[in-house]
Amino acid sequence: MTRSRAETVLNELRSMESARNRRGMGRYGINTARALGVSIAQLRPIARRLGGDHRLAEELWGSGIHEARILASMLANPLAVSPRDMDRWVRELDSWDLCDQVCANLFERTPHAHRKALLWSRRKQEFVKRAGFSLMARIAVSQKGMPDSAFAPMLLAIRREAEDERNYVKKAVNWALRQIGKRNPALRQKALAEAARLRRRHSAAARWIGADAERELLGRSIT
Repeated sequence: MTRSRAETVLNELRSMESARNRRGMGRYGINTARALGVSIAQLRPIARRLGGDHRLAEELWGSGIHEARILASMLANPLAVSPRDMDRWVRELDSWDLCDQVCANLFERTPHAHRKALLWSRRKQEFVKRAGFSLMARIAVSQKGMPDSAFAPMLLAIRREAEDERNYVKKAVNWALRQIGKRNPALRQKALAEAARLRRRHSAAARWIGADAERELLGRSIT
């Protein structure tokens, strides 16, 4: 029987397994339950060699292996990804790095990115919500032609969700606020105004998000 392309790739990834790297991933808060310890720097040449292959991406995602899923996000065709596909993948995110890699490599490049960012920001699941704000940050960095008005709902989402105390959520909310503020002077002022509001909230998470965003956008210490 001919070995499938997915099986060949998975065997290659397994041959690169590193317990030492896996321990290092764990120290950074990465979920290593299904990880091999293969780095992003090792995955990128494999992705370039394989080229775009949406079917292979789906098979690699289905393996459940951490690095295979990151590789899948590099191989998938963003124009072939439906909103339903995005919802299916996002529900299976189980680590902050997988979340951010899938958002950067794939979700942000789909036609559905803006809508999904806003929808996911309302979800209860930790990594689904993080994906919403990670997408906002990616959109702010990469989609240069997007008008400033498109970021108004994102700033409202930041205000609404800033009291979520979960570490991986509040860091993504903060990331989105900072990246929106870096787009241009007008959005910088709006982001700073939002940060000032958050600093006055009773929530420790909101105060941290606001203070940290101000610190970076103003380039000085905030007391």
